[in-house]
Amino acid sequence: MLLSDIFEKNPMTFSFEFFPPATEKGWESLFHTIADLMPLEPAYVSVTYGAGGSTRDRTHKLLARIHRETPLTAVSHLTCVGASKDEIHEILSAYDALGVHNILALRGDPPAGEPFTPHPDGFLYAADLVAYIKKHFPGMCVGVAGFPEGHPATPNRLLEIDYLKAKVDAGADYIVTQLFFDNRDFYDFQDRCQLAGIDVPILAGIMPVTTRKGMERMAELAAGARIPAPLLRAVYRAESDAMVENVGVHWATEQVRDLIDHGVRGIHFYTLNRSPATLRIYEALGVKNSRNLSR
Repeated sequence: MLLSDIFEKNPMTFSFEFFPPATEKGWESLFHTIADLMPLEPAYVSVTYGAGGSTRDRTHKLLARIHRETPLTAVSHLTCVGASKDEIHEILSAYDALGVHNILALRGDPPAGEPFTPHPDGFLYAADLVAYIKKHFPGMCVGVAGFPEGHPATPNRLLEIDYLKAKVDAGADYIVTQLFFDNRDFYDFQDRCQLAGIDVPILAGIMPVTTRKGMERMAELAAGARIPAPLLRAVYRAESDAMVENVGVHWATEQVRDLIDHGVRGIHFYTLNRSPATLRIYEALGVKNSRNLSR
């Protein structure tokens, strides 16, 4: 099913993100995670695409297996990095044949330590990729990324929204945000989108802190992550990773509760291929599945 149809039928959606594992043990673990999360009845699940397209084959393999073995609607990330228009067309044709008709179109990150350099016959911006998909595969639903805390490559926040508007004008059907820890950043982002005339659904990206090392890694992500002082204090007080996870789940639960109370169009959980934190958030909110969350 197209996400645009899902959004039209549901005033609020909940979804999960996975990445393609690199080992057989990782594949086994991931499908245990998917089995754990399926009873939550997400609107869709998405599959990431490694820096520089490094997981292209594994991304396709994971999408095929989800499509074949589960009833879940799957979304594939697709980036501009290191791919020509012909290669992008070939990938999209393969997804179309597979029955995957939902794409998250991203400029993408180059391999670590390298600057972004567009393919000579590729796309410079995500907006160009969106326009290409809509022209050549008009039956596909296309999402794009948003950055509540700002994009590091665009310190001018006015230009940042202009670039996002360009992606929507090119045909993007929805926006899913980078992770954030302060809902005020998300609400301000929503308001600025509204001022710019952006009226597609905006889904809030949530990633619970589960370890101190993981929190530090979040702060090193390409788009960064602003860790509020109260969350930092709570994490630094915690005496073990198990206690850090308690802190992170509590914080994320309060974020989700507040977002639901403010009528968010969707919440997208970055699972890191693990189920416990997401399951605990649902449990703390007192619901069994995503349908009850949206009430």
